Amino acid sequence: MASISSKTANNTTAPLHFPASDHLEETTSNRNLTHNARLATEKERNMSLWQGIKLYPKAVGWSVLISTLIVMEGYDVCLLSNFYGFPQFNEKYGTRQPDGSYQISAAWQAGLSNGANVGEILGLFLNGYVSERFGYRYTCMACLTCIIGFTAIFFTAQSVVDLQVAEVLCGIPWGVFQTLTISYAAEVCPVALRGYLTTYVNFCWGLGQTIGIGVIKSMLNRHDEWAYRIPYALQWMWPVPLLISIALAPESPWWLVRKGRINAAKRSMLRLTSLNRETSFNVDETVAMMQHTTMLEEKITKGSSYLDCFRGSDLRRTEIVCMVWAIQNLAGNSFSGYSTYFLQQAGVPTSKSYDFALGQYGINMAGVFGAWFLMSWGVGRRTLYLYGLCGLCSMLFVMGFLGLVPKAHRETGALATGAIMICWAMIYQLTVGTVCYSLVAEMSTRRLQIKTVVLGRNLYNIVGIVCSVLTPYMLNPTAWNWGNYAGFFWAAICFLCIIYTYFRVPEPRGRSFAELDLLFERGVSARKFQSTKVDVFEDDVSEYSTFEAPTGSGKEVNVGEKYL
Repeated sequence: MASISSKTANNTTAPLHFPASDHLEETTSNRNLTHNARLATEKERNMSLWQGIKLYPKAVGWSVLISTLIVMEGYDVCLLSNFYGFPQFNEKYGTRQPDGSYQISAAWQAGLSNGANVGEILGLFLNGYVSERFGYRYTCMACLTCIIGFTAIFFTAQSVVDLQVAEVLCGIPWGVFQTLTISYAAEVCPVALRGYLTTYVNFCWGLGQTIGIGVIKSMLNRHDEWAYRIPYALQWMWPVPLLISIALAPESPWWLVRKGRINAAKRSMLRLTSLNRETSFNVDETVAMMQHTTMLEEKITKGSSYLDCFRGSDLRRTEIVCMVWAIQNLAGNSFSGYSTYFLQQAGVPTSKSYDFALGQYGINMAGVFGAWFLMSWGVGRRTLYLYGLCGLCSMLFVMGFLGLVPKAHRETGALATGAIMICWAMIYQLTVGTVCYSLVAEMSTRRLQIKTVVLGRNLYNIVGIVCSVLTPYMLNPTAWNWGNYAGFFWAAICFLCIIYTYFRVPEPRGRSFAELDLLFERGVSARKFQSTKVDVFEDDVSEYSTFEAPTGSGKEVNVGEKYL
């Protein structure tokens, strides 16, 4: 990967270009393509948020619909972690303790949580191949069909082993949804909307979790098996409506361009826009920009396999995506996922612990709107992520010190802990929890986006497995029983994350995908991404390069045949 000096990076007069080794051969036939791509890029760069909403209302609607898959997943995933504090669930699947209460052992808590993580890892790797081959829509529809069948295992589970099987199997489609929704949102909207629609995915997590907590809380007064079977049965309310809706959705135009289906990409763009509201939009120019970016990436990135994510400038991009995902868990997110169980061990009554959790998940949704407000005022993704980690670290230290409260004031200390967890959730959702989705969608090349995001989310899940093993032992009274002191552990880890973010996470706000490709290719420092001027249209695209034809054609075509 070519590097760039500090002097060049700070040059305010001469824009940055691709190095000579990455220049694309100039030909007569593609000059019009490059010209159209330049015009579309300028229009996107100058597009305001309101102009983007007026021109792309259908894209917003379809992206919101696809993101609803995460509402379903948020509901499903939150049931298990919050069932650990649910008396009826523990009585069915747990073991009797000396004091007469029932608890699921720390080992089984870790096993159940990690079962879902293992399934998600499998689903993520599968998604890296399947969605790129068959498209986003068909992949979503196949996974929703699987969810319908796998939910029956939850509903009929007679033992903790049955739950384990259901967690692993459901984890596979859950893993697919985790990255596919982000990629779709990033590819159907312009730069002006990209940060909002990708971070909306985090709102969907909060909405699903809030619905799940509300359902569980409504079941507290039931003392039969339906107290936990009804919440599981309600998982069936999601797949069928989503299956029908997604069948009608347009495919990602970027995916269609990568497959050489240019006319289909133009039709998809027309389904995503409202031309009567914005007369300056030109579908040929916009698709030309996608073609130009795709060709540049094919020049820079020789292949599109998982191995290519670790070559050249893509190694740095993969590292950032992986760490941005992992930091979500390392900043204490896994700790907060056990909020009801943690608060009960700290002395909060069962009903009140679910009230705190309901407030926490409600804040998850409100925090997304807060993050949107900050981004609309010009606050960058890197700034939000970095200062958010500083706030989270402070809250975790405070939580740890609350463990020093004398036993005589245990209930007061427990309520203070709940309040701090609410504050932690607000800071997390305003910054790290929300901005992460925008960062991971923007950091990778379009050719490798699915695979890069898959690798990042898999590191998130691997870190989640480690955290899911540690956290139950930290909190379970039959194991380490750290209680509030676990806050010190996560605060120390969070501090290390602050250092990494300062030196490695760049600012992508306002950059087109081609501009980000150039900045990474030239090795610009993360702290200088925002100030560096770039020009991605110095180079034209060769029509004589060859690569694989669309899937199933069984032949090679040149760029001119495939893209022009």
